[in-house]
Amino acid sequence: MIDRSNPQSVLVILGPTASGKTSVALLLAQDLGGEIISADARQIYKFMDVGTAKPSKSQMEAVRHHFVDELPPDQIFNAGEFGKWGRRIIGEIFQRGNVPIVVGGSGLYVQALIDGFFDGPPADSSVREFLGKRLEQEGVEALWKDLHKIDPDAAVKMLPSNTRRIIRALEVYSITGVRISELQKTRIPEKLDAVIAGLNWERKLLYKRIERRVDSMIGEGLVDEARDLLRRGYSPNLNALQTVGYAEVFEYLKGDFSYERMIELIKQNSRRYAKRQMTWFRKEKRIEWFDIQDEAELPRIARNIAARFRRKDEKQKHF
Repeated sequence: MIDRSNPQSVLVILGPTASGKTSVALLLAQDLGGEIISADARQIYKFMDVGTAKPSKSQMEAVRHHFVDELPPDQIFNAGEFGKWGRRIIGEIFQRGNVPIVVGGSGLYVQALIDGFFDGPPADSSVREFLGKRLEQEGVEALWKDLHKIDPDAAVKMLPSNTRRIIRALEVYSITGVRISELQKTRIPEKLDAVIAGLNWERKLLYKRIERRVDSMIGEGLVDEARDLLRRGYSPNLNALQTVGYAEVFEYLKGDFSYERMIELIKQNSRRYAKRQMTWFRKEKRIEWFDIQDEAELPRIARNIAARFRRKDEKQKHF
């Protein structure tokens, strides 16, 4: 439990893929005496090291990390579970006298942790089976149109191709009779006090970093890592593996396109993913953005964020 009698602040580092979040977070953890909470929807899974850009073994040894390498890829994990589990861990970090440093590119995970996340009903196998059959027979567009009639506020926030979220929204309404957009307004009353910093790169520079990262992942063995996941018996259709990088490699391994085309698609889809991340982040008015032009600026950015955090945390303790 988080001790409200001694209010403390959580530090959050946000940014799109390849923006330098890990480097900044490690510097901050060493400076502030922090522990890192990964708000990445995929780093929690085992056997997915290269494709999720997990911290290295030496980095993990230098700073305590949470939500990294915890679950097998076939175990379902979502933002709601992250929010609950993460709040418990934050309380433990405070008790140890350390600073929780939340780092990630999943805006939904950060929102669930900082602001709280609604408790929807558990999955219903019969409803899921019914919706799954409809999906096969009618296609996701038909399900999305139904959702738009039932809950337009939820539907407009989802791409028609986002099958999992559309089915979940229809399932929640079928079970409860309440629109998921209404349930999502039911937040945990007490929000965590947080300093939220965003790493902002000019788009062309960020895209170059993304392309270099993809080349590095390929060189570090992304294709072999995907093969290993298949050898371990994990289906490419698992939600955890429907991820930029892995999805393209699995298609390449099936013979759907060439090695060169695989790399081109990973870069293209990574750029698109970064754009979606920034679209989400721009809606969050609490983020203080730190502009970066070069990798060499990251230590200075970390120092500036640390100073900002110390001022806020000191004020909070004396409030």
